[in-house]
Amino acid sequence: MRYAVLVLLLVVLCLMVMDFNNSTAELNRLREEEQIISVQLESREETKAALEAQIAYATSDAAVMKWAYEHHQVRPGDMPVVPIQATQVTPVPTPRPVITPTEVSNLSHWLSLFVDQQVP
Repeated sequence: MRYAVLVLLLVVLCLMVMDFNNSTAELNRLREEEQIISVQLESREETKAALEAQIAYATSDAAVMKWAYEHHQVRPGDMPVVPIQATQVTPVPTPRPVITPTEVSNLSHWLSLFVDQQVP
């Protein structure tokens, strides 16, 4: 009878250890899942903040005015000006400078080589 109680206690102890092991594994899995979800949540909160900033700008007066001016809208009191190109444009020629080479004698060249003087 003593051995039967001892075997029964060992079986119960093994079952408890296995249950504890399963619970520990489940806890680890849930912690990893929590970390993944917290990273996703942080990313989504940043996206939400960026979208809220875009919504705030889109509903501001500055965005409306920018859109209106890009689409050629005017405010009351504005004088719209549309530049029109002249019908006939006369091209203006640009003068080209004429380069005249200066004649240098051979004696001057030789003197400049030996005496280090500039050629006039």
